[in-house]
Amino acid sequence: MTAVGRPSRLFLPRGPWRTVFECLCGHFGAIPADHWRARFLAGRVQGADGRRLGLDEPFVHGLEVRYFREVAAEVAFNAAEQVLFRDEHLLVADKPHFLPVMATGRWVEQTLQARLERRLGLGGLIPLHRLDRGTAGLVLLAVNPASRGRYQALFRERRIVKFYEAIAAPLPHIAFPVERRSHLARGEPFFRMTEIAGDENAITRFDVIERGADWWRYRLEPVTGRKHQLRVHMAALGAPIRNDPWYPSLRPETADDPARPLGLVARGLEFVDPISGVKRCFRSLMPLPAL
Repeated sequence: MTAVGRPSRLFLPRGPWRTVFECLCGHFGAIPADHWRARFLAGRVQGADGRRLGLDEPFVHGLEVRYFREVAAEVAFNAAEQVLFRDEHLLVADKPHFLPVMATGRWVEQTLQARLERRLGLGGLIPLHRLDRGTAGLVLLAVNPASRGRYQALFRERRIVKFYEAIAAPLPHIAFPVERRSHLARGEPFFRMTEIAGDENAITRFDVIERGADWWRYRLEPVTGRKHQLRVHMAALGAPIRNDPWYPSLRPETADDPARPLGLVARGLEFVDPISGVKRCFRSLMPLPAL
């Protein structure tokens, strides 16, 4: 394992913690506390200004924390992301399948965020939302920290229309358009989500774009933004997204296969720009397999 120079970033979520150390241990439940303790003691947990944080650093909701991880040497990612729009406040990128948005797991430098920062000579790009590594399509990134909150509010206040395209098995017994409402919670293993009884916290609208003999192309519009929401809801309807290795059941891990990507693309984003007042409409050019 080799230490890497680029930190991961986290804005501390709400929680009952007294210290930053407790928050990181609770938020990243799969990482042992001793691992976080070693990072703190080695100076690999810092504030946004580069200040080294101690184990007793008080917890503050929303505080930006940067932490350094050790990962194995990364393999270069060959597929190229595209920049569809850029101004002094916002960057819109079109992400290929298999490229992570931010540093996670064994990826630090081969991420959309890091690649764009190197390519464009920008520092401090912050993704305003996330896509699963296997999902291709549109990602909004904040360029200017001073205006970032105004774009984040678009998602929090549901003032942005997002729609996806997915390839999945036919559902001829369902009358479309249709809506799925359920309660999503963390499942097993920890990285999967599951539907359980409870108040609805996940809503997705579905329609059919194209019908083939073996596969259909669907339009998915998430009203809420829960982790893996589209993948869980498609599986719950009876048509798991094509090549999904996690839903409805977990398959053994295999190497990425460019010929078999997850059949899901974040195809469109529409919103009124909170800075300029201009209506923005973006469309992903990333392909999905033919039916």
